[in-house]
Amino acid sequence: MAKIISVHPDNPQSRRIEEIRSALSSGAVMLYPTDTVYAIGCDLNVKSAVEKVRHIKQLANDKPLTFLCPSLSNVATYAFVSDTAYRIMKRLIPGTYTFLLPATKLVPRLVQNPKRKTTGIRVPNHTVCLTLLEALGNPIISTSAHLPPDEADNGKVGIVSDSITSRAELFDRVDKIVDVIVDTEQEPTYEVSTIVDLTGDEPMITRRGLGWDAVTAWV
Repeated sequence: MAKIISVHPDNPQSRRIEEIRSALSSGAVMLYPTDTVYAIGCDLNVKSAVEKVRHIKQLANDKPLTFLCPSLSNVATYAFVSDTAYRIMKRLIPGTYTFLLPATKLVPRLVQNPKRKTTGIRVPNHTVCLTLLEALGNPIISTSAHLPPDEADNGKVGIVSDSITSRAELFDRVDKIVDVIVDTEQEPTYEVSTIVDLTGDEPMITRRGLGWDAVTAWV
């Protein structure tokens, strides 16, 4: 069973943040709220945890994983950011945007697109996420907590947008598949991030999500 750790949404308690940080550093996978949907995540640099996230989401190895960074300067550690990309990102972060960028060598192969050598990065506008990132010192994997059907459970669907009505139900669904549940009393939503592809000569919106209309002024 997962351990539920209650965290104040605006003033995260340092003791509880440290408890989560310690678990992540030791390979834990967590369910946690973001400024878009609830996400399943782990320490970017713990291979076994990343593999567990892939298994939970039933992702093929050529499917890249998005991760969170605390700032634009930190993003530049894990991705090559062109002048154009920098100007766009500076206008939009922190916020509900995922940026596709060429990955640096610090991004594990298990996380990036193996053919394009790209990765998805977000800088969230969410106090708990940013506090965890600061405490951990590493990026945090962030993949939406929408799960595929569980074939071992007679095809019962895991987490889908039309079946979860409360965080209590959400927590119950993931109780046996994650190690930690971060509870800020935030109810689940299903409004995803807007994805902006900054890997080519011209930026493109590849998914319209929260805040997509604000991107049109810069893309």
